[in-house]
Amino acid sequence: MTLTKMVLAAALGVGSLAVTNASASAAIACVSNVCWHATERHEYPRGARVVIHEDTWKPSRRARVQFREHEGRGYWRGREWREF
Repeated sequence: MTLTKMVLAAALGVGSLAVTNASASAAIACVSNVCWHATERHEYPRGARVVIHEDTWKPSRRARVQFREHEGRGYWRGREWREF
């Protein structure tokens, strides 16, 4: 009986980790040298020129990347946040 409970507990633990991992979708979005962390993947307008990187992406040492964070669905165009 104890072995059955341990196997069931292990299966539940692994299953909950898989669900947590699958629902997390983070990315780094950039327009030119301005980047921000995106918690959802959006279909950006074609003219926005947004490039999506994986959340583990790091700019090269020589790149002059600025991170600007903003809530909501949108992208940076110069110093202006444009929602869509």
